[in-house]
Amino acid sequence: MNFALPATLVVATYLIGSLPFSFLVPFFMTGKDIRQHGSRNVGATNVARTFGKLPGIIALLLDIAKGWGAVWLGQWLVSLPGWPLIAHNPAAPFYDSRDLWISLGALIAMLGHMFPVWLRFHGGKGVATAAGAFLALDPKVVLAGMIIFAIVILITRIVSLASILSAASIPLFFQFLAGASFWRVVISILISISIIAKHHSNIRRLVHGEERRMGERK
Repeated sequence: MNFALPATLVVATYLIGSLPFSFLVPFFMTGKDIRQHGSRNVGATNVARTFGKLPGIIALLLDIAKGWGAVWLGQWLVSLPGWPLIAHNPAAPFYDSRDLWISLGALIAMLGHMFPVWLRFHGGKGVATAAGAFLALDPKVVLAGMIIFAIVILITRIVSLASILSAASIPLFFQFLAGASFWRVVISILISISIIAKHHSNIRRLVHGEERRMGERK
């Protein structure tokens, strides 16, 4: 059996996700390394806080776009006649599902953002890239997650807490709002756990009451 297309999906979605736009945008606009400024995180929030709203918005949109693009690429690859796996076959092994591979592409793209080979595997926290991937999988799930994000921001003005709680809500929305497939729910859980784990330093500061609020200077 030819597994060239699944291998292409894995490699290509990682490379798309690993494009370090939150590093490249401020570097090309200011000549500075985001890893040496602010929180040192390679993410759009740190870009906006350190270099201004315009670079932050550009980095955010590009990070969202690469998540969306990775899922689109996965959808296209599994639709090709040469795709070796047979969907909707009860007798097929567990990995024989196109939806599994499309959702897996979303997870791999987000991991590519978190661990980009170009930056020695030190990347961002994956929120924007995951949002773009979820947007491609089901827009109404992202809308629901954005509502959670906005509510938490309005109440606390803490971006990290809003990101953590909205990430935690996404699998619930896939299950109960979108009625998603088993694999889509499972992969969304893995994505959410990865995002929350990447926020370990923020969680530590939240516990100690030291996390910065929006508009608050260091």
